[in-house]
Amino acid sequence: MTSLRGAPWGIVLFLGYAFLILAGIGLTMGLVIDLATTMAVSLPGVVDMVLLAYTIFTITLVLQRKAAARGLALGLSSLTLPPIVFGLVYGLLPVAIFFAALAALLFRGLRGPAARAWLAEP
Repeated sequence: MTSLRGAPWGIVLFLGYAFLILAGIGLTMGLVIDLATTMAVSLPGVVDMVLLAYTIFTITLVLQRKAAARGLALGLSSLTLPPIVFGLVYGLLPVAIFFAALAALLFRGLRGPAARAWLAEP
């Protein structure tokens, strides 16, 4: 963890966001396991497994400071956009504002020069 000491705020925010996604996946595992007893392949199970693999791979690349991690991190950050739309459609303005602020901070932090310089390993 000594490599994270000089990390820009955008990287630290992204890692916190990614670990929250992992926690969310962990909370939905009970449903996926229950579905697995009735059918071998289910849509929630496939979505959970793909999101789990993508998130772990992206976190690994970010911790290794690889340049490829920036694009993957921006892709994972795009998961903040659908809750904005749903919040506005269903009249949940605080939810929409929260996710809009989170999206703005994530995209600004990951696209900044500090994050670009920090994720510079080939």
